[in-house]
Amino acid sequence: MTYSCFKAYFPLLLLNVLFLHIDCMSISAYTLERQRIMKSEESDMFGSSLVLNKQEGLISDILIKAKRAEIEDSRVNGTIFPPAINFFESKKLIDSSKVFQIIKRMPKGGALHTHGSAITSLDWLVKNVTYRANCYMCHDNQGHLQMHFYDTPPQPSYCQWESVQHVRERSGNALLFDQQLIKNISIIVDDPHSTYVTVNDVWRRFGLYFKIVNGLYRYTPIFKDYLQQALREFEEDNVQYIEIRATLSPLYELDGSKHDQEHKLLTYRDTVNDYMAAHPDFIGCKLIQSGIRFFKRDDILDDIKSYVKYQQKYSDIIRGFDLIGQEGPGKPLSYYLDDLLYPSTLDPPVSVPYFFHAGETDWEGSQVDLSLVDAVLLNTSRIGHGFALYKHPEVMKMLKQKDIAIEVNPISNQVLKLVEDLRNHGAITMFANDYPLVVGSDDPAAWGALPQSHDFYMAYMAMTREDAGLEVLKQLAINSMQYSAMTSSEKMEAMKKWERKWNEFIIEILRQHSHDGQLIG
Repeated sequence: MTYSCFKAYFPLLLLNVLFLHIDCMSISAYTLERQRIMKSEESDMFGSSLVLNKQEGLISDILIKAKRAEIEDSRVNGTIFPPAINFFESKKLIDSSKVFQIIKRMPKGGALHTHGSAITSLDWLVKNVTYRANCYMCHDNQGHLQMHFYDTPPQPSYCQWESVQHVRERSGNALLFDQQLIKNISIIVDDPHSTYVTVNDVWRRFGLYFKIVNGLYRYTPIFKDYLQQALREFEEDNVQYIEIRATLSPLYELDGSKHDQEHKLLTYRDTVNDYMAAHPDFIGCKLIQSGIRFFKRDDILDDIKSYVKYQQKYSDIIRGFDLIGQEGPGKPLSYYLDDLLYPSTLDPPVSVPYFFHAGETDWEGSQVDLSLVDAVLLNTSRIGHGFALYKHPEVMKMLKQKDIAIEVNPISNQVLKLVEDLRNHGAITMFANDYPLVVGSDDPAAWGALPQSHDFYMAYMAMTREDAGLEVLKQLAINSMQYSAMTSSEKMEAMKKWERKWNEFIIEILRQHSHDGQLIG
């Protein structure tokens, strides 16, 4: 055979050798190799280190069966898979899910990513708060709703303030009026795709939500009731602990006078303590003081100085610092670097626990995206959202090395237009590789979600394997205490309270499914 002929023949020879290798591999050898790969992946996934007891295993089987039924019905029959469509459209489907009903009753530990003015349901806000005396509303020159409490509304004003009571009476239909008021405050719309074409579209509406609610709940008497109601709603959703990102914007009185930051901290502390005294199973509430990432550097430095001032005095309520606000058009962490390093320049240096929002963006390699690098270098305790983390392999390595938890907020990332189908969320990689994760709800009141249950459902259904069971949900609950801002002794006590609730939950679900004849094994 000539050299040229050999060259032509060689690829065919090589191909035959490859086929010969495959043909020679027995079915049993192939199966063993396949099983090895699958077992390796199973051992790497989130929750794999947990060993469920017999009772938990029975519930896990029930859960997997229900999960698989939902997934397979969509995959095979083409029915709607709720995590694949906008939450505004899927909520009713989720509420009827068997998986969701179990998750709703499960003790979920703590909610570590929430914002103060979006944690109490709008239904309560409208049907309770707006029925109180001295509650006023108006529409500004752009037609945007505003609400506030006044002894005497300001005149003249850019807004014609009217008593909500009078407007409601004039409408002739209080029920319809309240429904319309809720619709005007929330960001929920019938057609989110055409209403919110871009991320900025939905964030503009989101900003209006905060403006309206802040006008109501920063009135001192309302603030106390609002916080108590928030804690009540979280506990009813089987959440026993909450951490709130909170600005120290002042509370106000009817005459327009404003209190200082210390007054707000004391109000938080006293209100939480009152609630805990009446609800001994509730673990507690801590604050993460937050500055706004659109503000000037001097303003952020003032915020950090105030945190340093209050850190020791009110350590029972305030536990860390963060920067919040839309990351795309906002300032990156690097812009405030000198200010964030300020505590370390003091004599003696002061250690500030940071809990940075970072990576809540789809702009890759931009100064916004690179805040993930700065967050890790600044020794953040956790990363809020971290949506863009999968684009930063070096940062992801550092997260595991430093044991920094990522706060995954599925519904928030979806309705604020970072990802449409949650099966494509970057956190799936982190669930598959057992990263330190917690699931948060961010601003559930703004989009009508329950405090935690809807987000747990989304993460469990869309971000974990079809055969992932109760161990995933249990690990999320445990992580919510392990990676919280609580002290070591507080975490130990929290685990005891949670374990009691967990054991009650196991017994309750087993009893129910035994009665229904659905137990496996």
